[in-house]
Amino acid sequence: MNLQQIQAVMPHRFPMQLLDKVIALTDLYAEGVKNVKNNEFYFTGPFPEHPIMPGVLIIEAMAQLGGTLALQYTEEPKNYEAMFVNIDNTRFRQAVVPGDTLLMRVVRTAPIRHNILSLKGYAFVADKLVAESEFMVHIVKRDNI
Repeated sequence: MNLQQIQAVMPHRFPMQLLDKVIALTDLYAEGVKNVKNNEFYFTGPFPEHPIMPGVLIIEAMAQLGGTLALQYTEEPKNYEAMFVNIDNTRFRQAVVPGDTLLMRVVRTAPIRHNILSLKGYAFVADKLVAESEFMVHIVKRDNI
């Protein structure tokens, strides 16, 4: 999926769209890319002399990828939202800096129950694991929000 295809199913827009491309999408996992650019809004904040991508945004990028995986289980993805509802067992292993390409993989860890998808997410830069997390995404019909 390219940027326009992602935007057709996900509500996120600049500056909070943190998923640039989906490169694999199956029933059990999804892989996607976030290109970390030096003009991102969050690099002007906490560490302007040593810019790093905030860990919470790395997890958000993985959750957005998880949302694309979750929405494929619906009949009409544009009529549903994937809401990030839980996060657990998160670890950050290395800083992500401008110029990095964040390769993410989310894997379904259990069958969908009550419209909730359990996932394990991994983020890599140049084959090095930089972050991992377990999280849940709730699939909700847009008119029920």
